[in-house]
Amino acid sequence: MALNRKDLGLLALRGAVGGVLIAHGTQKLFGWFGGGGLDGTAKAMEAMGFHPARQSALAAGLGEAGGGAMLLVGLATPAAGAVVAGTMAGAVAVHAPAGFFVMSGGYEYPAFLGATGLALGLAGPGRYSVDHLTGHAFDQPWVGALAFVASAASAYGVVARRRHAVRLAEERAAVEADTQDGSGLS
Repeated sequence: MALNRKDLGLLALRGAVGGVLIAHGTQKLFGWFGGGGLDGTAKAMEAMGFHPARQSALAAGLGEAGGGAMLLVGLATPAAGAVVAGTMAGAVAVHAPAGFFVMSGGYEYPAFLGATGLALGLAGPGRYSVDHLTGHAFDQPWVGALAFVASAASAYGVVARRRHAVRLAEERAAVEADTQDGSGLS
């Protein structure tokens, strides 16, 4: 069997993106690679407006580590791509106020990871994958369509709930600032 350049390229891309996502997810879940673990990530999630914080931390960690692992080996690639894209949508929402570029805290990096997950989910894993070994049992068009619809709906719900929580926190902070700045008389 001759090696196929396109399939090797997909393997390399899945390996790079999957490896990065696994590392980020295990930071959140287990505190590996200098991460905060589930408790630290939950505190950070709460500060960012994600509620319930612990479930949000768990979902983010599993979305990154699980989606990354599935991409890495090429298993259920449409679903893996959808999970990665949906998970990164939440990260994009957090970083969006800082603009595009990562050097200013922007969303460039999570957007790139999400778009790459999306592209791999659409393109498929290539020949060097578990999906190929299983005769593409989990790499069917309906799996991809269902996964992307579910991921988009979930991401929309999470981002909308976070946006609402952030807006309420900003309103409370403004009321508290007004109360502290004045005598309360109008």
